[in-house]
Amino acid sequence: TRQGFDTYFGIPYSNDMKGRKDGSRPPLPLMRNERVIEAPVDQTRLTERYTQETIRFIQQHQRDPFFIYLPHTFPHVPLFAGAQHKGKSKNGLYGDVIEELDSSTGAILNTLRKLGLDRRTMVIFTSDNGATGGKGRSNGPLRGTKGTTWDGGMREPFVAWWPGQIPSSSTSDALTSTIDLLPTLAHLADAGIPTDHTLDGLNIWPILNRPAQATSPHDYFYYYQMQQLQALRDERWKLHLPLVPKLRNWGKPEAESPLMLFDLQADIAESSNVANEHPDIVERMLKQAQLIRHELGDIDIPALGRRASGWNENPEFLRMGKR
Repeated sequence: TRQGFDTYFGIPYSNDMKGRKDGSRPPLPLMRNERVIEAPVDQTRLTERYTQETIRFIQQHQRDPFFIYLPHTFPHVPLFAGAQHKGKSKNGLYGDVIEELDSSTGAILNTLRKLGLDRRTMVIFTSDNGATGGKGRSNGPLRGTKGTTWDGGMREPFVAWWPGQIPSSSTSDALTSTIDLLPTLAHLADAGIPTDHTLDGLNIWPILNRPAQATSPHDYFYYYQMQQLQALRDERWKLHLPLVPKLRNWGKPEAESPLMLFDLQADIAESSNVANEHPDIVERMLKQAQLIRHELGDIDIPALGRRASGWNENPEFLRMGKR
């Protein structure tokens, strides 16, 4: 609740964070606002409880404008499924988790319909990164996994639902990012955007509202691994930069990476390097990469446009029953 939300229900950090066995981190807690209400939390019921809390919040605030951010704990590992879904899918525990998320989403949408809020509410379903691979997980035709700057690590499905405002069954290949959500939602709510600092995101409501006509407001998207720029793309082309060493998985050094250019319109799997056939595209994108390196920074380049990150000056340890 110190981050702009009126209420909070959930765990305060990822359920895979280490330290609970050796005692350096407390048992995984479930919190309501800033009070620990259960520790350790029963993770098999997290998806169910998140869903119940969301539905209850909608019912209580159905006459008021509201914003709900529902970041489910799963399918992040370690995986847990509720009793009603465990062992029911044909894809192991991962499949059970996905089916429970599907059921959760359906219950929330049905609540909006029953309360007559569906035509006044936009629902967005997306993710932050690709799957790690194995154990039933898949990034489909995309190359790479979580922790890499291949599209399998960073390109995500994005589903937006708003009857009467977003055309049913419509699709768009326009270049967008989750950084666009803040300015888009602010536009829809007629809320002011802060002018004392730069926002990287742009309003993509025209793409959602008129996907057949609208184009991306972005010229480029930049793929960083930690502080290293590794690739960039425009609507069609993606250039992987030559790097020695190339970093992966939160900064771990990897073998060197050659310069590669992929035509994403024809090769979504990033399987055919066409850099030699398109030297003009390579030259243009290398120049853009150098510009953005100086703006946002790189391993050996201080950023001209760097913004200070947030920092908690007076952190407090969690205690059962606090607040």
